[in-house]
Amino acid sequence: MSETSARLLNLLSLLQTPREWPGRELAERLRVTPRTIRRDIGRLRELGYPVHATMGADGGYRLAAGTAMPPLLLDDEEAVAIAVGLRSAAGHAIEGIEEASVRALAKLEQVLPARLRRRVGTLGTATVPMPAGDDPTVDPEHLTVLAAAVTNHERVRFRYRAGAGARSERLVEPHRLVAAGRRWYLVAYDNGREDWRIFRVDRLTEPFPTGVRTPPRTLPATDAAAYVRERMRGMHPSYRAVATVYAPAAVVSARLGGPAAGTVEPVDAGSCRVVSRPDVLERLAMRLAMLGCEFTVHEPPELAAYLRALGGRATRAAEPDTGDARDTGVTEVTGVAGPDRPAGTASGAPADTAPETVPPAAPRAAPGAADEEAGAV
Repeated sequence: MSETSARLLNLLSLLQTPREWPGRELAERLRVTPRTIRRDIGRLRELGYPVHATMGADGGYRLAAGTAMPPLLLDDEEAVAIAVGLRSAAGHAIEGIEEASVRALAKLEQVLPARLRRRVGTLGTATVPMPAGDDPTVDPEHLTVLAAAVTNHERVRFRYRAGAGARSERLVEPHRLVAAGRRWYLVAYDNGREDWRIFRVDRLTEPFPTGVRTPPRTLPATDAAAYVRERMRGMHPSYRAVATVYAPAAVVSARLGGPAAGTVEPVDAGSCRVVSRPDVLERLAMRLAMLGCEFTVHEPPELAAYLRALGGRATRAAEPDTGDARDTGVTEVTGVAGPDRPAGTASGAPADTAPETVPPAAPRAAPGAADEEAGAV
């Protein structure tokens, strides 16, 4: 590296400290003249770094925010801290930043010196995060390997455990990583099956890039997220719940968990209207029941039927001496609720309501239409 280039990097490193540097102090630190500092500041500006100068005895130079993100220089501690933070964000699919976390982590780990990569790995091994609920966690290293393969159009081998427990080895051409809820999915062309597949990243192990690069394939969908959404919908019908909840809107919104779960509109001081995001019946019923207040389901009718059957089973479980009448059927439903579905109004069943018979599920699509490896959403 030339003396000028090394000096520019040192100057940039100083300017990235959030303070204003007098020109004479910079010159003393870099052992050059103030005139050289002025020339170097001009070079940094030509490279796109917005260096602002202030005049006067107390004036100096500082790095300001610009219209584009210039390269950053990080010391060892800063690089390790950012890498650990990105690993945590990527591994738990924090809504809104999951894909950006993986891209940034892949770029950072590509240039980390071996000594820092070991420190990041040691921290990851020694710490155990507490995930929310029972959601599976993903090894961030797996995500970075797959992200690099997506970028480089490189084939990858890995071991995979399907939802039913079957294990296999796969050779695939990764297309995209998709974060759905708190899970990661890999959309890839499976060379062994000669078809597109969706893989849950928490179920794959030992991803290994083969070094073989291939031309990009055209996905049979508008984008990877739409592809995953359609395949998951084919395997597990989703519904949008509309209900009146008899509690103040502010209380319901706080208990519902924020906008990610749905929208809450006040009806009056003591009630509100809840419109959920599309989800499976079980989770919709659980979210409404966990609100801890009365509610009336307006649509879909399948949710009302599910709640009636569930209420009947819960009542019988709480009063075992009232008889031995049991609902031995499996509650399953079909169809996808949407704006064009006819509204059906139903409310929570009273204690003596008999369980409602729900139609059985329609036959599942063939594995080629909805990937058997994808597992439950």
